[in-house]
Parts: sequence; structure tokens; C-alpha cells
Amino acid sequence: MNIQFKKGVLELCVLSILTRKDCYGYELVNDISKNIAISEGTIYPLLRRLTKEGLFKTYLKESNEGPPRKYYTLTEEGLKAKNQLTTEWFCFVEGVNNVIRGEDDNE
Repeated sequence: MNIQFKKGVLELCVLSILTRKDCYGYELVNDISKNIAISEGTIYPLLRRLTKEGLFKTYLKESNEGPPRKYYTLTEEGLKAKNQLTTEWFCFVEGVNNVIRGEDDNE
């Protein structure tokens, strides 16, 4: 998949997953990787930026497999951002599909 496509949708993917459950970074990579090929190096800068913007809060949780893990949980602002991005995404996809099919809303 084109890298620019991925960059544009990863924020929405992360917000969508965190709407359903709190996750740690590697867990997010695994969940997204089931559908889109990504690397850890792509997700962590995004998580830092969105945390800084107030869309997530973080907390540490003990792990049986090593040191405590940093979990990300959506804030109210994060939920608002996810809902806005979802609306924009579906409008965008519809517009692109119309262009690909040769449909024009003005006809």
C-alpha cells in the first residue's frame, strides 16, 4: 500500500482501536498490522504527538512478560477527534469512489 495512504489513515485507525479498548504501543501495531502493513517506528511518533495534543492519557500497567507497559486511553477530546475524522473519512471515501466510477454529483 502507498505510504502516503497509510500516514493519512493511521491516526484514525489508532483512535478507532482506542475507542474499543485501552492498548499499549506494540498491541496497537499488532492490531493495525492485521489489516495494514506498518512498523513500530510509524506508530510511536504518532502516539507521542497525539498524547501531547491531549487525545490520550497514559498509565503504566504491570506485565507478566517484562517491565510495566504504557497503556493509552482515549480522552473526551480524543473521542471527539475520532468522531470528526470518521465523518471526514467516509465523505472522502465516497468522493474518491465517485471520481473512480466517473460519477458526478452535479449531473
